Amino acid sequence: MLRDDIILEDTTLRDGEQSPGIAFSKETKIKIHDLLVVAGVRWIEAGIPVMGGEELETMKALLDRGSPAKLVAWNRGIKDDIKLSLDIGFKAVHIGLPTSQLHLKASINKDRKWLLAQAADLIKYAKDRDAFVSISAEDVARTEIPFLQEYAGCVEEAGADRLRVSDTIGILPPEAYSERIRSIAEHTSIDLQCHAHNDFGLAVANTLAGLQNGARYFHVTVNGIGERAGMADLAQMVLALKLLYGRDVGIDGTKLKELSNLVAEATHCAPPPWQPIVGDNVFAHESGIHVNGMLKNERSFEPILPEEVGGERRYVLGKHSGRVNIRQVLVAEGIEPTEEYMQRCLDLVRNQAISQSGPVSPEQLKGIYQRVVTENIDAAR
Repeated sequence: MLRDDIILEDTTLRDGEQSPGIAFSKETKIKIHDLLVVAGVRWIEAGIPVMGGEELETMKALLDRGSPAKLVAWNRGIKDDIKLSLDIGFKAVHIGLPTSQLHLKASINKDRKWLLAQAADLIKYAKDRDAFVSISAEDVARTEIPFLQEYAGCVEEAGADRLRVSDTIGILPPEAYSERIRSIAEHTSIDLQCHAHNDFGLAVANTLAGLQNGARYFHVTVNGIGERAGMADLAQMVLALKLLYGRDVGIDGTKLKELSNLVAEATHCAPPPWQPIVGDNVFAHESGIHVNGMLKNERSFEPILPEEVGGERRYVLGKHSGRVNIRQVLVAEGIEPTEEYMQRCLDLVRNQAISQSGPVSPEQLKGIYQRVVTENIDAAR
């Protein structure tokens, strides 16, 4: 059962930027932050102050903007990291710590006894400085549920405001991820946050499953960018929650395409055309049956209207087009076609699409139609 107070937190500027090969400049981070805020995002994981250099200057600049969003600084499980974040003005910090034996050994060479003590100590330090404290349970897929419950109880007792349940390498199916969320929620009252990676394409499904089983917060990134296969996509989560589950998280859908374009430009990587919500093909129609239905009722083959998400509907001429599409484009080009020419015109459009392995432009269609007209005039002589 979804809570009424679920909260979206965007981590494009932190986990998103950790995509291999991506490096946002100060100017770019500020642009993305500003558009996220305009779109209605009110929780933003801004970056990692301890990186220093331009990243630290960017963090200071974001804080100086007086953002209406709560800005969260990401920190390793090290007191000096947290001290720096708080010293420069962050009021909310996240502490990254692993809970699986594998990650404890491989990443930081520590044991679980150390983990419980370190987590409690760091939380107390940050709470003593009046911060909102979020802390991770990283690699929950390979963490035994009883220890997850013990760890959750420990960080709750220490005063943490939120526990981030991180499927760090994206290997949990929805039923297993939701089981971990549910088992923690039944054992403690601490707020939980979904942090799901997309290695098997399940980030959105896992996030929805986690929210259905008691989580309050959830992480997203614009275009689903992030480490390896990325994370749960902002646009997909917003629309799925709103239209499939009846939960409006306060995001202006008309800004989603603009956000996608901004991040695509910053990463030099556009989402595929079939990317849900923001892809270029989402509101494009070529099939004759589809176009015929769409021209009669816009809901025929679109679950979301383009104006809801800043998209634009278009009709594509190609191998799968029908006469209705041909006629519609010709009329839009100022030509009232003769019905007896339509089948020949359609055949040529399909051949053209196959030969060029792509759509046929309105200009090309006009040329094809004139060719058919000329053929018929010559045949009649």
